Amino acid sequence: MASQKNIIDCYNKTATGYADKFIHELEHKHLDRILLKAFASENQGKEKLIDLGCGPGQSTNYLVGCGVKDILGVDISPGMIKVAKNIYPQLAFETADMLKLQYPDRSFGSAIAFYSIVHFDNDQLYTAFKEIRRVLKPGGQFLFSYHIGNTLLHLDEFLEQQVDIDFCFFEPTKIVALLATNGFDILDAVEREPYAEEYPSRRAYTWVKAC
Repeated sequence: MASQKNIIDCYNKTATGYADKFIHELEHKHLDRILLKAFASENQGKEKLIDLGCGPGQSTNYLVGCGVKDILGVDISPGMIKVAKNIYPQLAFETADMLKLQYPDRSFGSAIAFYSIVHFDNDQLYTAFKEIRRVLKPGGQFLFSYHIGNTLLHLDEFLEQQVDIDFCFFEPTKIVALLATNGFDILDAVEREPYAEEYPSRRAYTWVKAC
C-alpha cells in the first residue's frame, strides 16, 4: 500500500484539481445526500462531529447545511486542508492522520469518513477503526463509505499529476469483522451500483455505533 508520505504527496499535488473536479459531487449522488442528511438528523446536538479525510470539505459543508453546528473537518494533506479553508473559511479544518489521531479519548460525538479508507491495507484499516473508536464517545455513531471488491488499483498519474498511490477495495464481510473486533455494532449497511460520473465500482456505506 501507499506510504503515508506518498498519500500526502499525492493530495498536496492534486488538492486544487481535486476540488475543481469533486467539490460539487454530492449534487449527483442522491444516496450519499440521503445518508448524510439522515446522519446529521440523528447526530446534530450530540457534541462535535469529525469528518475524517474531509478533502476540500464538500461533505463537511453539506452536513452543516443539514443542521450540524459543531463539526471539524480533518485530512492528512496540508494542501487539501488549505484548499478547504479557502473554499469554506467559515468552517473548521485541520490536518490529522487517521492512523494516529491527536485527539484525546472520547473527544467526539460522531464521525464520518467518506471514501477516506481507500488507501489502507487491512492492518492500517484495523488501526484506523481502533483510533476512531478511541476518539468517539460511547454510543457515538460512525458512517463511512468505500469501494467493494478485492482489487488493488495503483496509479502513477492522478488529476494530471505524477503520483505513486494505491487504492484498495474491500469485501463487506472483512469490514464487518474488523468493526466488530474494534468495538462497533452495525446499525445499517447499504450497497449501490456506481453512478455514471464515477469510477465503475460498487459502493458500500456502513453506519455503526461505538459499543
